[in-house]
Amino acid sequence: MTEPATSSLNPTTEDFAALLEETIAGGEALEGTVVAGTIVSVEADFAIIDVGLKTEGRVSLKEFQTPGSDVELGVGDEVEVYLERIENAMGEAVLSREKARREESWARLETSFEANERVEGIIFGRVKGGFTVDLDGAVAFLPGSQVDIRPIRDVTPLMNIPQPFQILKMDKRRGNIVVSRRAVLEETRAEQRSELVQNLTEGQVVEGMVKNITDYGAFVDLGGIDGLLHVTDIAWRRVNNPSDVLSIGQTVNVQIIKINPETQRISLGMKQLEADPWDGVEAKYPKSMKVKGTVTNITEYGAFVELEDGIEGLVHVSEMSWTKKNLMPDKIVSTSQEVEVMVLDVDPVKRRISLGLKQCMDNPWLSFADKFPVGTQVEGAIKNITEFGLFIGLDGEVDGMVHLSDLDWNRPGEEVIQEYKKSDVVKAQVLEVDTEKELISLGIKQLGGDPMESLGAVRKGSVVTCEVVSVKDNGLEVTIGDTDMAAFIRRSDLSRDRSEQRPERFATGDKVDARVTQIDKSSRRVSVSIKALEIAEEKEAVAQYGSTDSGASLGDILGAALKSAQGDAEPEDANAGDDSDAGDDSDAGDESDAGDESDAGDESDAGDESDAGDGGDAAGDAPSGEEAEAGEDDKA
Repeated sequence: MTEPATSSLNPTTEDFAALLEETIAGGEALEGTVVAGTIVSVEADFAIIDVGLKTEGRVSLKEFQTPGSDVELGVGDEVEVYLERIENAMGEAVLSREKARREESWARLETSFEANERVEGIIFGRVKGGFTVDLDGAVAFLPGSQVDIRPIRDVTPLMNIPQPFQILKMDKRRGNIVVSRRAVLEETRAEQRSELVQNLTEGQVVEGMVKNITDYGAFVDLGGIDGLLHVTDIAWRRVNNPSDVLSIGQTVNVQIIKINPETQRISLGMKQLEADPWDGVEAKYPKSMKVKGTVTNITEYGAFVELEDGIEGLVHVSEMSWTKKNLMPDKIVSTSQEVEVMVLDVDPVKRRISLGLKQCMDNPWLSFADKFPVGTQVEGAIKNITEFGLFIGLDGEVDGMVHLSDLDWNRPGEEVIQEYKKSDVVKAQVLEVDTEKELISLGIKQLGGDPMESLGAVRKGSVVTCEVVSVKDNGLEVTIGDTDMAAFIRRSDLSRDRSEQRPERFATGDKVDARVTQIDKSSRRVSVSIKALEIAEEKEAVAQYGSTDSGASLGDILGAALKSAQGDAEPEDANAGDDSDAGDDSDAGDESDAGDESDAGDESDAGDESDAGDGGDAAGDAPSGEEAEAGEDDKA
């Protein structure tokens, strides 16, 4: 029994070593943990803390500071510190109050992050891309985009004050925490919006403050919820830029136009608080009324003219000038220009007024019609040549058109138009002026007169003298008598005898007698035939001097007619003879016209039919030969 007592009172070296190892082992187990300690003294910027080890540790007083509070430490105060090492090279314990707070905070923050709860922190510093936040010992990063719902230029008022944050991300291994103040504001705002929207009604007039101005309107704070005041609802008149009427921070009265409960968007209006200027606009601005206004806006399709505050009308580009077409409106009017316009139409339902600028000017089409009535000769330069005619510039900056059909009486328009070119000065006759359609029809061929009128008393069945103008394979082109009327004699109408139906036996300039077989004024064509004249003369001779049925040949009858004509022409009374012949011709003509015109036409038609085949001509020519032979036999 005495040996143990003696050994405990007198420990050996082995016992001391065992106790030392036990103490060191216990201290090593505490490294990296938070331990409790007591402040034994405060020296300068450090606090000496005893944590129950063989040596004390020193902790900087700055580690006990928190943003927005001062350090208040005293001897004997118990604090928790983080034990990094039991002993350093100086023989002191390495302690940290900051790491102890961080460890405590991380535990609480992990719990709040898992429960999606808000945490309280203090913004105390600025770093690249954001700010640093103290979460009761743990330092978190606050991105610049997560500070507020809208970008904030100055964050100084938000620094060094406790406020709630939402943890977005945590990584303990890297010691990284990302927080957001914006998420808290949006959640709070959503709750406030829901409460405020329930208390608002459409048509209600409320007071708000302008928070932001954009090109399309302004956002107005209604006390926790924003509404959009669109640019078209600021005033009844045209507002090009909301900043011309409103300014940030301005207090305004607005009317709630519409509330969307799903998106919680609120549409506001200011002009609704004023009287609608469109009430009674039809009576105030009747059609055809002339009024002055100011050009407020110019577009590709026209210009808007303000007649009074809140009332604008559109002058379409087609109503700006009588003569200038397809021009940009800014070439005619300019913004802020005062103009006189005429009211063309008023639609109060669609809030539209159609205005005209050209109606307040002289109509050049009416002026032209008064100055140059139909039939007047005008002169102008060719401005354009198209496939259907010529456009000629006339007085009053108007254009007239000469259609292809009005270029020449005889030649086709497609051929005649090739003789003209732009800028040529030509003369023409006014044919028609349509002031409503703004069209002027001109004619060049009308300047020379209508050749059809030069025919005078010539009608179907008349005998005319024609001059050969051109010899063609299928006939002759001729002019009738002293007129300018052109005609065409077909090959089959050159002679009754088929063998004489040869155009080459005629030459240009030859004069031939022919019978008019057709006058078509609609197509402006006159048909003449030598063959029809020969048939008519034969019938007339037979009627006056005999018949082939009596045995006389056609040559005998024609010879007798010739002798009779020569005997009647007495030398001493030549004029009387001429009158007599004229009378005989007239009688013959009467008989021929009375009964033979249709016959001649029929005979001509028959001739045409016989021309279709040689047999017909042979059949027609045979009787004349047989009659001639019969006559010779009788003489024998």
